[in-house]
Parts: sequence; structure tokens; C-alpha cells
Amino acid sequence: MGRELPLSRTRNIGIMAHIDAGKTTLTERILFYTGKTYKMGEVHEGTAEMDWMEQEKERGITITAAATTCFWKNTRINIIDTPGHVDFTMEVERSLRVLDSAIAVFDGVAGVEPQSETVWRQADKYNIPRICFVNKMDRIGADFEKCLGMIKDKLFAVPLPLQIPVGSEENFRGVIDLVRMVAYFWEDAEGSDMAEDQVPEELRSKADKYRDAMIELIAEYDDEIMEKYLEGIELKTEEIKKAIRKVTTEAGFFPVLCGSALKNKGVQPLLEAIVDYLPSPADIEPVSGHDVNDYEKMITRKASDKEPFCGLIFKIQSDPHVGRLTYLRIYSGAIRTGETVLNVIENKKERINRFLRMHANNREEIKEAHTGDIVAVVGLKTVRTGDTLSDISNPILLEKMEFPDPVISIAIEPKTKADQEKLITSLKRLEDEDPTFHVDNNSDTGQIIISGMGELHLDIIVDRLFREFNVKANVGNPQVTYKETITKKSHSEYKYEKQMGGKNHFGHAAISIEPAGSGAGFIFENRLVPGTIPKEYIDNIKAGLKDSLESGVLAGYKTDDVKVILTGASYNEQDSIDTAYRIAANMAFKDAARRAEPSLMEPIMSLEVVTPDEYSGDVINDINTRRGKIEDINFRGELKIIKALIPLSETFGYATSVRSMSQGRASHTLQFSHYEIVPKNITDNIIGRMSGLFY
Repeated sequence: MGRELPLSRTRNIGIMAHIDAGKTTLTERILFYTGKTYKMGEVHEGTAEMDWMEQEKERGITITAAATTCFWKNTRINIIDTPGHVDFTMEVERSLRVLDSAIAVFDGVAGVEPQSETVWRQADKYNIPRICFVNKMDRIGADFEKCLGMIKDKLFAVPLPLQIPVGSEENFRGVIDLVRMVAYFWEDAEGSDMAEDQVPEELRSKADKYRDAMIELIAEYDDEIMEKYLEGIELKTEEIKKAIRKVTTEAGFFPVLCGSALKNKGVQPLLEAIVDYLPSPADIEPVSGHDVNDYEKMITRKASDKEPFCGLIFKIQSDPHVGRLTYLRIYSGAIRTGETVLNVIENKKERINRFLRMHANNREEIKEAHTGDIVAVVGLKTVRTGDTLSDISNPILLEKMEFPDPVISIAIEPKTKADQEKLITSLKRLEDEDPTFHVDNNSDTGQIIISGMGELHLDIIVDRLFREFNVKANVGNPQVTYKETITKKSHSEYKYEKQMGGKNHFGHAAISIEPAGSGAGFIFENRLVPGTIPKEYIDNIKAGLKDSLESGVLAGYKTDDVKVILTGASYNEQDSIDTAYRIAANMAFKDAARRAEPSLMEPIMSLEVVTPDEYSGDVINDINTRRGKIEDINFRGELKIIKALIPLSETFGYATSVRSMSQGRASHTLQFSHYEIVPKNITDNIIGRMSGLFY
């Protein structure tokens, strides 16, 4: 199999930022200047190529991570434009999991915003090299140096400025390249003609100062640069570029560039930086995974077409034209259509029917895919997000992705019997696409309950059901997804002895339970003397305990943050069977939980309100009435930044409320923080109104 370009000429990048920092606008400019598109799409006009969903065009936000491929300087750049809204954070997470690097876009006025911090931490989790792009330098209040300070102070990162702006706000004209010590200007409206000129005299000393600081920072990690710098030897451009690439990929420094995507300034130098400084798949560590025959043993695959094939499925999407699309990042090997691979999790073979290279929702069919490629596969039947595909004779299991539990639910019911089957089928397809969207049936009421990460998330799901899947349904009010926990220690045991079908069934388990601490989840500890019961029955006891966590004793919510210690069990050689131990453990836990002072836990949101100072008193009072706790109050210019923690149940309709308090001048962001025990009086109210999810 042949590839168009060597692996070293491939870049897999994500574009990430806080909502409204200009990610999609920047992506549209990249596509225009690389010749992928012939007209610039605009988010505010609903014409952005990458925001292809109707819901994205109407709201002017990115909802689903869209993939595309373009070329610059003989380099293939695979781009994923990710959402900025907190409800779709997991779209960012699963994209970063398969990318090699990213562009972090910052608003030149607001700097580092709450969701900027979230996506930055996500990128930290996967050790992804990043370039920072300070956007909107033409806006009133834009401040490049303030943004650099915020990257240091808020993200605890080391910014490496490679440019400084020429002018700012309405006088922003271009940038000074500190590597080559030249200025770039864009005079035409489309920004296609980038003129190179000398550094303006009035900015010469400032540019020299920034360049010296840049070289000093690089020299700390590059002995050759340090030696020449100390000896006063003039450094060549290629030497500096090589050193920047090294510190970006190895030392965790973050090159910073600036511009205005909307005004078409600064995009071509960013493309140059992507090619010059970000790693190819060959530059990153070989991917590691579990040996399927010995889970504890880790094995690696180098980024090479000659290695056995392996890839990770990071996204599933329903396409009205071709059906189920499976997005795949190939880490090693190469594969053609018609070949068969192994779904390692399910241990089932899958045939590759078609490969597609995606451009948002448009597609180009290709016959083969190689190491480093991000492609869509048509026709896979058994796969889910996070599954590994590999060579049949050389299987490897890559690390799965972890997704958080939903925090908000609504009930939905079909309007007619004819809509019932269509609703269930459509919800199953949406659940396949989105691992943070869950569908459950309430056994007590018979209602279908759908759950997600926020009001907007569920609003989009319902909108898609109505429009894309043509389902007619009634929808209830949003409901918080509570959890249950225990607040004290307790002990119980249960012996299950029953005769069924003429055979005795026996199982016995004794347990003690105690609070495990916030965020600890379920902890199981076996304190049985080895040999007390066969090992497989211990696994059945653990499974029975997990069963009991699914429905709590207080109000039927999932139980969490509990430690269970298996303290006793007995065994009957004639009558012991696995299901009996599972039932015994389940019953013992339910009994212990009732006596361990069970309590509800509610999702707590991190709230940030940016408001003119004159409205801050009203905003703070309103937060207090909503059971919120003020954490921090700061100033950003004339604006007050109020940070608080607030229960999710108190935030419904908050957008309208904060707009009305501030005459439309305040903005806010809400982000899930953690679960916390609900006060007793609120718990009684919640349990009292458990019935009636519908209007």
C-alpha cells in the first residue's frame, strides 16, 4: 500500500477553546487559505462549513466535533473543530484522546475563560503539545500581554511568544515574527496577500526584548542554543525553529501567536507554525495497550505502516445518506477496504466495507487508510465509542475512554402508538453517538427518561428527535439526576436458601459498609480468609453489590461513594450456586444501606458570572438565594468576575434571570463540579415530589 505523503508530513490537530473565542471562524479561515474551500463561512451568518448541523447554524455554536483534512506546504493537516460549550465537553475529551496536538484559541479581550481552563486540563491529561492563538486582537479591550499573564497564572503553563501584535483594537494591522524578526501585514479584505516588511522602528526595542526572552527560554532546554547564545553567535532561523519544535513537543512550552480570524489577519503564520512546531504521529510516543491474553502486560505499537494494524474508535455518528459512520484513529499499520479486523472488546470480526475522508458532513471515498489517518468507516456493526480495532492475529486492547454520568434528566413519551417504535429506535441511535447521553425506562411509571450533561445538551437531543428523526413526542420539565450515598457505618448479612425446580440453592454473604469519601465511587475489599469460599463466588458477590448500587434505598437513585468490606461467607458444596451469592450480596447491601443513614447527593455546578459592577450586588444576592456559595470575586477591567458553587437544581432558567438583572449586559458559564450531600430539609422536599415528571 502506498501513502500520498510520508508520515512525518501529517499533523492531527484539534481546535479548542471557550465558547465564542473564535474556534470555528479560525477553522473556516484555515480551510479557505489552504484551498479546501473557496468562500469563507461565517458563524454569525450560519454559513460555517464546520457547523453543519441545523442546530449549530441557528445557535451559532459548535455542538459536534467536526473533522476535515487540508494541505499546507506539502503537509496533510487533519483538523477536528471541537465544541466550546460546557455541555459538550466530552466531545472535546474524545477528540483530544486521538489527536497529537492542538490549537488553544483565546479571546484577546477575555483571555483565559472558564471553559478555556477545562479544555486545557483535558489536553494536559493526554500530554498534548499545543500552540496558543490569541484571537480577536482587533476588538476593543484586546490585550496580548494580559493574555500571556493569564496563561501563566490560570493555566500554570509556560507561554513562549513567537509573535507580538502591531497595534491593537481598531489599529491592529499585523504581527512581528520574533523568529525571523520581520513584520507581516494584511492589507486586502480577504487576507490572502500577506506582505512581509521590516519591524516598525517604534516596536524595534520591544521586539528585541521579546526575542531575547524567547531565546533564553529555549536555551534552558537546548544546550546548542545556550552555547551559541552565551557566545553571542547569531542563531540561524532553522536552528531556532528546530529548538522551538523540540521544547514544544518535549518540554511542554506553548508557542503563542496572535491575530484576528474574523478580520483575516494572522492565519497563514499559524499554519506555518502547525507545520514547523507541532509533532507528526511519528514524533509521539508509541501507543500502548493491554495484551489480550494477559491484561496486566502492556504492549506497544510504533507509528508505522509496517506494524500490525490497530486503531481506536472515538466517535459514532448517524448519517442520513450512508447510515452508521464510525470515526477511527489509526495508530499503526495500514488497511484496505474489504479486509477484516477484530473488535477486541467484543472479540468479534468486522469487515471494512468503505473508508471515507470527512469534511464536516461531506465525504470523499478512499480505498485504503494508513498510520496517523483519521477516517470514517461505514458498515461496522458491533462497535461502540472507545472500542479498539486491531489486526486479527496481533490483537491489542487500547485504553478505553471514561465518560461522566449525566446530571440532568427529562421524561419523554411518544404522542401516538405509531411513534413508540420510532422514538425507541431514534433514541438508541442518539445513545450510540453520544456516550454522555443515557436512555432509561422508569419501571414504576413506565416513562422513558433521557439524561445528559445540561439543559442545552437535552434541548439539542429533543430538537434532533423532532426534526432529524421526525418523532412526535411530549417532553417533561428538566429533572436533576441525584445520587444516593451513606453517611455512617453499618453491617449486615444474608443467607439465601431456596428450593427451585427440585434443587436447593444456597448463597451467604456478610458485609460491612462505610462512606468512601466524595468522588471515590464504589470500593470493594475482600477480608475473607483465603479458601473460605471458591473465588468465583467472590466475583458473584461483587456483581450482586454492583447490582444493588443501581437503585438506592432512599429514592431509587444510583448509589455512589460507598466502601463495602466482605467480612464473612459460607459455602455448601452441594447447593452453592453463583446466582444465590449474587442475590445474597444484593439483599445484604440493601439492608445495611437502610441502617447507614442514606442521603441524597446533588450535582453542584461551578458558576462564573461576568457583570458590570453596578449589577454585582443583585447577582450576588440572587446566587445566595439559590443556595450558592461565593468562592471568589475579581475585577477584569470595568467588569466584576463572580465565581460560585451552586446546586444544579437551582440553575434552571438562570440565563433569563441573569439577563434581566443586568439589562442583558452580564454573561455566565455553568460547569459541573462535583456531587454533594443534600441538606435534610431539601431531601424531604425532593422525595415528596418524586412523582410527576410531566407538566
